[in-house]
Order: sequence, then C-alpha cells, then structure tokens
Amino acid sequence: MIFVDAGAFIARYKRDDDDHDAAMRGWKRIAASGQRCVTSNLVLAEAVTLIGRYFDYRFAAARARAILESAAIEIERPTAQDEAVAADVMEKYADQRIGFVDCVSFVLMKRLRLRDCFGFDKHFTYAGFRLWPSH
Repeated sequence: MIFVDAGAFIARYKRDDDDHDAAMRGWKRIAASGQRCVTSNLVLAEAVTLIGRYFDYRFAAARARAILESAAIEIERPTAQDEAVAADVMEKYADQRIGFVDCVSFVLMKRLRLRDCFGFDKHFTYAGFRLWPSH
C-alpha cells in the first residue's frame, strides 16, 4: 500500500506542473499493478481545493467524487490522538516549515506502517519516508 499526497493528485491534471510526467507514470503503474493506495481526508481536501483553484470547482468536485468512490484509494481519517501527535511533529520540524496536513500524513503513515509516499514534497524525506515514483 502507498500513501498518496496532494501533489500526486494535482500533478495528474495540471499539465504545466513540473511533476506532471512523473505523476502520470505513477498513476499508470498503480493502475497496471493494482496497487492499493491510501490518503487522508485532509490531503483530499487540500488537493481538491487546489484543483478547483487551478481549473474549475465543478471539475474539482467530480475529481473528489471519483476519489471517494474509488475502490483503489482508501480514505484514512485521523483520530484526535493522531492530530495531537501531528502538532508535536509540526513543532519538531518547525525550522523546516512543514504544514499540519503533512505532519498528520506522517503520523498516519507511521500508524499504518507505510514507507512510500506517492508525491513530490521533500518534507516526506525529512521525516524518513521515501518519495515514489522517483524522477
């Protein structure tokens, strides 16, 4: 199972994104292999909001529905304890300016025992995770 960050969702549709080609390769590999994915409701909210800003809110709403209905992407919701730990993680990495959504993602990935993140945000490597796919 692989954790999907907002960048992988956004770069899939935003053709002028520096990571668009890598995102497309990643999504194709996932589809071909049947690999299961997980993301969080917070990542989904972040990605869909940005997709709406870049494109159109109807398009973004359709993408949200497709992700929510997908059998291949599980949506993990953090607990209050996950969020409290994420606040500690955010403080730990304050000098790196890592956002709360990423910190919650780190906590969820640790809880789910995941090492790989389909995304392009180097903050995941600072926290000891691997970015997938490599460029």
